[in-house]
Amino acid sequence: MPEDISKTIKTYIGNLGSLKDYEIRQLVKHAEDFGPYLKNQRLETNQIRKFLDAINRIKAQTIQDDGQKVTFDAIETEIVLLKPKLAYAAARQLAVKPLSEVMSIAIDKTQDLEDFARLVQFIESTIAYHKAQGGR
Repeated sequence: MPEDISKTIKTYIGNLGSLKDYEIRQLVKHAEDFGPYLKNQRLETNQIRKFLDAINRIKAQTIQDDGQKVTFDAIETEIVLLKPKLAYAAARQLAVKPLSEVMSIAIDKTQDLEDFARLVQFIESTIAYHKAQGGR
């Protein structure tokens, strides 16, 4: 597992036009490397629980009770406000810093609902590989 995986991912995402351009096989490969890297940094799932919960709340808001999709404008503020949550978690626990840095760049590239779906896929995939490596 490359030790500079967070730098690799930040550069890759930074060069995308938008997050929906993140090719799914590349996203999964990055998550496959990034999850174990975070585990080795001693990142525990409970350290990012608020972030995961916030992602899931926003995700739940994307479908209204009548089955209609919401507009991106309706959730954009909450997505952008994930950045300070991550910064706070990183300030409290050094192990969160690589996740915070990568996800902040991904959040900056999130401009519509398709981008948000890709953001969700990336965080869920990363956490899945983190847990698969024994992350708690």
